[in-house]
Amino acid sequence: MRELSVVGGGVIGLSVAWRASARGHRVTVYDPEPGRGASWLAGGMLAPVTEAWPGEEDVLTLGEVSLRRWPDFARDLAEEGVDPGLSPHGTLVAALDSADAGNLEMLAAYLTELGREVEQLTGREARRAEPGLAGSVRSGLLVPGDLAVDNRRLLRALEHACGRRGVEFRRETVTDLEGLGDVVLAAGAWTGRLHPALAEAVRPLKGEILRLRPRRGCLPSPTRTVRAMVEGRPIYLVPRDDGGLVLGATQYEAGFDETVTVRGVRELLEGAERVFPGITEYELVETAAGLRAASVDTMPFIGELGEGVFAATGHHRNGLLMAPVTADAAVAWLDGGPLPDEVAAAAPSRRSEERV
Repeated sequence: MRELSVVGGGVIGLSVAWRASARGHRVTVYDPEPGRGASWLAGGMLAPVTEAWPGEEDVLTLGEVSLRRWPDFARDLAEEGVDPGLSPHGTLVAALDSADAGNLEMLAAYLTELGREVEQLTGREARRAEPGLAGSVRSGLLVPGDLAVDNRRLLRALEHACGRRGVEFRRETVTDLEGLGDVVLAAGAWTGRLHPALAEAVRPLKGEILRLRPRRGCLPSPTRTVRAMVEGRPIYLVPRDDGGLVLGATQYEAGFDETVTVRGVRELLEGAERVFPGITEYELVETAAGLRAASVDTMPFIGELGEGVFAATGHHRNGLLMAPVTADAAVAWLDGGPLPDEVAAAAPSRRSEERV
């Protein structure tokens, strides 16, 4: 048994803490607000296929490895006492104009070439699958293998599981790793401030999200995740079991600014209305902004940084998706064994190799 300090109490840190404590290790999580941060504001998409694009094959591969582990991960969490709310309904990607339709065809061809299951739809077929889609939708791409999870139920499930396994929580901000012993560094966008090897490797990437709820008489939320590009900006609508809808997400460089802007809210609502017009009658329940931990190449940093420090950060928009594979790698390191082959491309050492 070893003693482990996990710096960061988002989905990555909590997943590591839970899995490590379940293996018999003594774990302390350091975070002033565990279960908040970017994880609390996530859409909950577990969708490596619809996030994929040529040049990001390593990210796609790692994401798919983690996606395959999600059903067992969710089942194990539920057995700890709280169901995280995993949805198996897949993703529908909608194209609104000829340029979008062309990009969708390129994405379909690319994914088919990689052996991924996709189904191309006409506009009429897309509306049959999701009746609330706009009449202007020209075509669609159905990806049945994608999953989604209720991020807030997931975080509550992880906190409960950690508590059940004896994880200690210290609600404080770590500014120095000195004296913490073995450390998993999972502080998200703030990780670069805590270790020199990641000082310029991990940066904050701001994203705004809205939460909506259909009022009486409104068209219900979609049954599956709906994604689209509207004038070059990505839009996603992720349904919740209670009928609510998460709408996101803006994405831009703004340092550590977490304020919600009028522009961001307007862009999200205008974009969503073009995809799913019925949302104009929904109740606007929440507006919020969070900071993703972005890396230069969109691949996270998973691996040892030095004696006794393990990086689990830089997951960009894939933090929830890659929680299982990241936690497994951290536990393998803690157990003293070799890291799984699937995280080799995410090794922090790749930065120094790129400079050679």
